[in-house]
This record gives sequence, structure tokens and C-alpha cells, in this order.
Amino acid sequence: MNRKTLALPAIAGLLAPLLAACGSDTSGAASGSDIVVGTTDRFTASEESPAPFDPAYAYDSGVWNVLRQTVQTLTRIPRGGGRPVPDAARECRFTDSAGQSYRCVLREDLVFSDGRPVTAGDVKYSIERVLAIDSDNGAAGLLSTIDTIEAKGYHEVVFHLKTPDATFPYKLATPVAGIVSSDKYGADELRTGFQVDGSGPYTMRPHVRDGRLVGVTFTRNPRYKGDVKVRNEGVELRSFDDAEAMGEALESGDIHMMTRTLDPDQIEKLDGDPREGVKLTEVPGLEIRYLVFDTEAPAVREKAVRQAVAALVDRHAITRSVYGPTATPLYSMVPSTIATHSNSFFNKYGEPSRDRAAALLREANVDTPVKLTLHYTTDHYGAATAQEFAALCDQLNKSGLFEATAVGTEWSTFRPAQKRGEYAVYGLGWFPDFPDPDNFIAPFLDAGNFLNTPYVNKEARERLIPASRRETDRAAAAAPFQRLQDAIAEDVPFLPMWQGKQFVASRDTLTGVEWALNTSSDLQLWELGRGTA
Repeated sequence: MNRKTLALPAIAGLLAPLLAACGSDTSGAASGSDIVVGTTDRFTASEESPAPFDPAYAYDSGVWNVLRQTVQTLTRIPRGGGRPVPDAARECRFTDSAGQSYRCVLREDLVFSDGRPVTAGDVKYSIERVLAIDSDNGAAGLLSTIDTIEAKGYHEVVFHLKTPDATFPYKLATPVAGIVSSDKYGADELRTGFQVDGSGPYTMRPHVRDGRLVGVTFTRNPRYKGDVKVRNEGVELRSFDDAEAMGEALESGDIHMMTRTLDPDQIEKLDGDPREGVKLTEVPGLEIRYLVFDTEAPAVREKAVRQAVAALVDRHAITRSVYGPTATPLYSMVPSTIATHSNSFFNKYGEPSRDRAAALLREANVDTPVKLTLHYTTDHYGAATAQEFAALCDQLNKSGLFEATAVGTEWSTFRPAQKRGEYAVYGLGWFPDFPDPDNFIAPFLDAGNFLNTPYVNKEARERLIPASRRETDRAAAAAPFQRLQDAIAEDVPFLPMWQGKQFVASRDTLTGVEWALNTSSDLQLWELGRGTA
């Protein structure tokens, strides 16, 4: 997603009332029959971030992976990708040729996990609630094309859109459009703590230790009605401090699968020297990594400075030395495996060149060396991030044109500081909300973007993004997407670095592993089963 971003560390004394309210169990123990899945995602709450699992606030891949198990959406992306299919709905479709009226009819006898009926009114309430709260951390921007929502009786809901939006069915498949009950989620306030309630495939029980969510027990929801086939009775998601600890738990048999984030060294070892009883599975992925420039910060306000960085960076050297076969260089914010991708940065800057970078700075009368501080998060994307930024600084400094240093900060501090505009240059990763080129462009360039970036491209917001959304055949949107990618390469508010490959390691007695993560890194725990793979 986030895709995406979130969760901050606990402040002493704050969480006790929150956790008591949601009835959390601090034992961390799961049923012996549960499948246990490891992750390095961290889930915390604080005074600044008290509601990490509220759909109106959450915008992080790890958090969304909890919500997807518990909160149902009208549509969902099928296991093999492609166009969204109905989930809480039994049918959904555009009812006009312009693509501005979208109608869904709910399944019969749909209920929340506590037995309360799910109605069209609940759908309307849930999405209007997200738009009304409009959290600066949340994903309300995904729903920005909604004008009004009409609930017709108990089962029919109609979305009237401000402008045509062919991507709208995809957006309804994301947790920001999750259906919640007004009994549990207030209309104008966030739900604090870690508890999540919905009508999804599982119910959940959080396990909390020292103010941090260390695990979640998901139990099959017997009342679930939807498109998903649940292949197990329960799964425990267990959070680890790092990939090494998670790997040791897999080898010892304490967990059955490890997902994000495996370190590149782990992947290479498991691939070249498989452990008995453990298998490595590569699944298609669309993760990207990129730099962001605060275009109002004095150090990088001059476009030539940003362009010079783009001309110098050697992506091949970084991916080869740091990530090996787990990443490939990327020359656009749109991944190379997505239709309408263009190598815009390579087309403009070519191979890394000190001479080209020097000429850009000289023509703009920029004094060198330019001092830059590159910020990154130490604990959100894996340990290799520090190596990547060290290599990046080394490239810039060896040119003599820059004097760059890298500063690493824990995610809990990094994300709030980034939103406040405290960093001139920083690195982030993006896991798409849905597999469409729009989701690699609009969240960064559209009004209300999740980065709170000061960069504004009027042509992108007023003409190109709306034009791309009018095309139901996404390949037909190639022209506006080409222009959008070229505009980013010209102004360099963002600098794409690399596209990642996605791997899962598991015990060989676990089935369904190949479907456990989709291309957007959505965790699909319902696909997992026990047996011989």
C-alpha cells in the first residue's frame, strides 16, 4: 500500500486503558492447531497514533494485512490477480457509460461476526466515516472521487462519483473501504487500541506485551459469507524484532511460514543451500523503493540539484551489491511489470554520469559540493536499508559534487517527522493498494497525497490523472501515464530506485504458500493449509 505507513511506539501509561477496553490477551500464545506465520512488521500505539487498526487511520501494508483478514469489503482482488470480484457484495457494476455511477448489491443474510446484520446503511456509514475523519495518516484520498453515497433499502448501495474513475472497483477492495459497525466505530472519532471487528473471514484476538502488539490469533469466522474459501480453522500472526530471529523460529519449527521482510542474505542462503523441511517460494511482487525530495527545502529546492542526483545514481551497483537477485533497477515510479510503464528516468538521464550532473549544477549556478542529509528508517524495510543508503552516499560523495550523509531513524520517529516536513531527502518503500498504474502515480501527485509533499503539478492533478481514469481499458490510458512519468523524471520530486522481488519461506508441510501473498503484498491467510506441499 503504503503503501503506506503507520504505527508509533507506546508512551508510558497511555495504553493501559486502551488495551483494557479491547480485552487484549498478553500471553501471545496460540492454539496448538493454529498455523503460525512470522512477520517483522511492528504494531504499536501511542498518544500520537492511538488507533493503528482503524480503517479510517491505517495506511501501512502490515496493518492492512491484519484488516484484510477481519474487515470485509464490497469487492476483492482474486487470488491470481485481475479485475476485482464481489465479496460482501453479490454483484457490482457501473450503471452508466461515463463511469460515474457504481452500484453494488449485498449478499443475502450478510452479518458481522457478532451476528448483527450488515446493511447498505453500514456500507454508507463506513465510507462516509472515513471521508469525514479524513486522517492525515489514512487513505481517505483513495475515495476522493466519491461525491455522494446512496443506500437503497437494506441491500443496495450506489456511489455517485465526481468524475469518471475506472479504478473505483479496485479502491473498494482496499481496507479503507472496509465495512464496520456503528456499534464499534464512532462516526467522528477513531477507534483506539488494537481490536478489529468486522464481517471478514476471521475474528481476531490481539496479544499485547509492554504496549506492543506481539501477535494476533485469527479464528475462522463461522458467520462469514463472501468470495473467499477459508482453508484452515485459525492462524497466528507473530511479530519478530528482525528477520534473523524470524528465520531461527522457522528452522526450529516454532513458526510455519515467514513473510515480510526476509533479508537478501536469508533469501540467497535458502535458495542456494536449502534447509531440510524448509522451502523458499518466489511470488510475483510490485514493491518499489524510492527517494522523496521536499521541493521547498533549501538544500533541494533548486531542480538542478534533484536532477543531478538522478544523473549520478547507479542503481545497478546498489542493487547488485546490496540486494543481489532480489531487486532490479527501476526508472519510473510505475513498476516495469505494470502496463503503461516507461523508463522515463533512463530516457532522460541515461547511464550514470558525473559530467552530466556537473553540467546541470553549473548551468543553474549551484555551488558544489552540495550538502545533503539522506534519511531512512532502520526497522521498517529490513536491515539492508542501511547498506543501501551507505552505498548511495558513497556514490554521491565520490563525484565531488555532493557531501552526503545518511541518518537512520526508527519508523516510529521517522514517519511523523517525514509528515511534518522535517526531512529534505528521505527514502520510502511502496506496496501498491491495487495493481494499477494509477496507484503508483495518484497517491504521490494528487491533492491530499499521503506524503504531504509540497510538490504540485497542476497538469497532473487537473488533466492527466482524471484523463487516465476515464479509460476502462487500462492499456488505453498509456498516453497520460507516459506524460505523468516523464513529468516526474523532469521535476524529480521522487527518484525511483529499484523494484523488489517477493519471497516466502515455509515449512514443507504447509500448503497454499504460493497464494499467501498477492502482487500487492496482501497477506491471504485463508489460503494456508496443513499437509504435504
